Amino acid sequence: MPGTVEDVDAPSASDVLRRCRELVRPALVDAVGRLHPWTGEMAAYALGWSDTAGTPEPGGSEGKGVRQALALLGAEAVGADAACAVPGAVAVELVHTFSLLHDDVMDADALRRRRPAVWKAYGTGPAVLAGDALLARAVTGLAETPGDHAAAAVRRLCDALNDLVAGQAEDLRFEHRPWDGPGAVGPEEYRSMAEGKTGALLGCALALGAVLGGAPEPTVAALDRAGRHLGLAFQAVDDILGIWGDPATTGKPVHADLHRGKKTHPVLAALAGGSRAARELGTLLASSRPTDGAAAERVASLVEEAGGRAATRGEARRHLDAARDALRATPLTRTAARELDVLFAGLANRVM
Repeated sequence: MPGTVEDVDAPSASDVLRRCRELVRPALVDAVGRLHPWTGEMAAYALGWSDTAGTPEPGGSEGKGVRQALALLGAEAVGADAACAVPGAVAVELVHTFSLLHDDVMDADALRRRRPAVWKAYGTGPAVLAGDALLARAVTGLAETPGDHAAAAVRRLCDALNDLVAGQAEDLRFEHRPWDGPGAVGPEEYRSMAEGKTGALLGCALALGAVLGGAPEPTVAALDRAGRHLGLAFQAVDDILGIWGDPATTGKPVHADLHRGKKTHPVLAALAGGSRAARELGTLLASSRPTDGAAAERVASLVEEAGGRAATRGEARRHLDAARDALRATPLTRTAARELDVLFAGLANRVM
């Protein structure tokens, strides 16, 4: 793949994300404006555009816009104008927001981006309804895309949605499975879950840009594969942040994943080590005591001591390398390939 993150004139990941957000923002605003006023208000709140009174919040956090950026870069990478991929970018951003609204309800996460989650601000039922509205708008908007590629784009999005739902279902089921023994979650099961929950939509975003840009199927498939590997790297990093992340950065309480007993890569990798720390960790996790306060601190310490944090960093690096390899094996335009490389590295290296 021509161009690497070492290029002197390469833009930063934040530059790439900012450029793409600016290109997509008018269409995204238009899409939200087509919702029912109440669900539109909740969507605007979820996107960081306004408060619960509907008052604009210029300084609100609307997220990085990773998926919309991937859609635009997917089109540019196959030699098409980014404008052709804007409907795809809007669709994946709406789907991502829908998934966050529903995830926060399912996980009982009270905070999102350092303020109350939609279900805490408006209620559980309204938050679910707003998520449904975003999903419907995403599919409708993509189906209305002018040209010959709308049907293929909708099929691609629906395939990703099925994978996303399957991944989320497995993530929820994992919480009720034991930490060890015959019913324990294995590493391949975990990767399959993470690919569906996180990788599917990232792969879809890149692939949608290529589909709307008229690329052949082998190129579309290669970009989808690259995005899925990026998703696995991204999930590994999120798993690290879910235990050791700074709440000022993550917008969630420290040790959030430990409090819920989530099966995440650092914990599973630590348990597989067989060390003294791993055995103590297994005993703590198997107890009926809540994992909060001092107990959470001890669990986090044991996970690190048993190698879980280092193993998860390695997992992120391996999938980042696999994502880059998939791009390098595909004929792409030089500028977009370089920007993808920069963006991939920036996303995966947040805690490296």
